[in-house]
Amino acid sequence: MSKIRVTIWNEFVHENRDEPVKKIYPDGMHKTIAKMIGDKYDYTFATLDMPEHGLTADVLANTDVLTWWGHAAHAKVEDAIVDRVQQRVLEGMGLICLHAAHYSKIFKRMMGTGCGLRWREAKEKERLWVVEPHHPIAKGLPQHFELQEEEMYGERFDIPDPDKVVFISWFEGGEVFRSGVTYTRGQGKIFYFRPGHETHPTYFNKTVIQVIDNAIAWAKYEGATDVMKAAPHVPVSLEPIKPK
Repeated sequence: MSKIRVTIWNEFVHENRDEPVKKIYPDGMHKTIAKMIGDKYDYTFATLDMPEHGLTADVLANTDVLTWWGHAAHAKVEDAIVDRVQQRVLEGMGLICLHAAHYSKIFKRMMGTGCGLRWREAKEKERLWVVEPHHPIAKGLPQHFELQEEEMYGERFDIPDPDKVVFISWFEGGEVFRSGVTYTRGQGKIFYFRPGHETHPTYFNKTVIQVIDNAIAWAKYEGATDVMKAAPHVPVSLEPIKPK
């Protein structure tokens, strides 16, 4: 069986300019995530400063699942690349948006809303509750798990009603947040997962990595349904049509 082809897109700005972040992720969050998951997937790395942000038509055509982390430079992502990614999601490529990617051009495009939220940086404890324990993304997880230091995201989160809410977070300061949600757009599956602020070593947490690993397996395209396979032109009707 061939490996799932995963492209990990990382803005890769904070790791290059901010010393505290560079100390945590000297090789970038993208390479940390891949190293933590292991060699079970066929990885491609793409960053903002690469030509076409590393997301050429060829790269996307050979991607089963795309993960996306961005924060400081959402506006610098070219609209033509967003168009290209959107089309591939509609065709069946999986999309996993991490942390501040809630405000990325591609996530807002796929949601059709502003995707705003409340936030606070105070090194708060975050407790993530698994509210859909039978969902594939929650496979092998405990009832809840904790991150001792994270940035707070709080409701209201301006997103459409999800297909599923897999995780809900509670923060030390009292806020709650829909921190793991799924969507279907066209033939593609989308998962948004909240943890991952750049100043915390979140992507070294084995449970966080397990969630991303599970999400990759879940998001892989499994082929069009019979409805999606139907030709757009239907010359023969199911019922007779009386001549007018």
